[in-house]
Amino acid sequence: MAGLTVDDVVVAECPDTPDVDIRLAPRPFLHPVRTLRGVTVTEAYPQDHPWHLGASVTMQDVDGVNVWGGRTYVRDEGYVWRDDHGRVLSDGRTPVPGGYTENLRWCDAEGRLLLREQRSVTAGPAPHGWRLSFSYALSTPAEAEVTIGSPATNGRTGGAGYGGFFWRATPGRAVAFTPSGTEPHGSTDPWVAMTVDDAYTLVFTGLSGADRWFARTGDYNGVCAALAYEDTLTVKPGTPLTRDITVLIADGPLTPAQVAATL
Repeated sequence: MAGLTVDDVVVAECPDTPDVDIRLAPRPFLHPVRTLRGVTVTEAYPQDHPWHLGASVTMQDVDGVNVWGGRTYVRDEGYVWRDDHGRVLSDGRTPVPGGYTENLRWCDAEGRLLLREQRSVTAGPAPHGWRLSFSYALSTPAEAEVTIGSPATNGRTGGAGYGGFFWRATPGRAVAFTPSGTEPHGSTDPWVAMTVDDAYTLVFTGLSGADRWFARTGDYNGVCAALAYEDTLTVKPGTPLTRDITVLIADGPLTPAQVAATL
């Protein structure tokens, strides 16, 4: 298990792919992630959605394979349990200043290779706390295109375009906001912030292309930089799909002006 430190404080633990039921879409993830003062800001295996694993990269539809976990959304049927789950496996991590790089394989239940991923995860000091930099590149394993989708692209209405870099936050009274003041869920604003119980604030940046913010508060607290919010994405041979996400992890509540001053 790797870990991230900032100013000699362990701020995140990074378990390898866990040996759990494949219906949870096993994959490497970050948990627990903490503020510099030691407040935990991620949740893993929650009772409501046990396939939510801290902070991870995860998709519900990779050429028809569910690498998100849980039930699969099927057009004209809704959510159903199917034997269509996959997993993400690490081929090893390399230490770099502030964190590590990692090569991963996205596979179906039988081990068939769906995608390759190159990942870089680092941590460093920032105003009000510390900043996580999380970059990933998804590439095809052969000369065939790979289609990435979501419940929304498979017919679910109501802004269910989740999938990509997803952060399951701890339970509590949460408020999400954007620089424009618009509704965070479905927004294309440069950043979205979430404060939970006035104990900590998370600030996410890194949308690209047609990405949207997927933000939930109430029944659960979470933020996703969603890759296929309305339309499917195609990963073409020789052209990796790349994203660079940053998350500010701050102790206490931050105002929009304070957030803007950190970016």
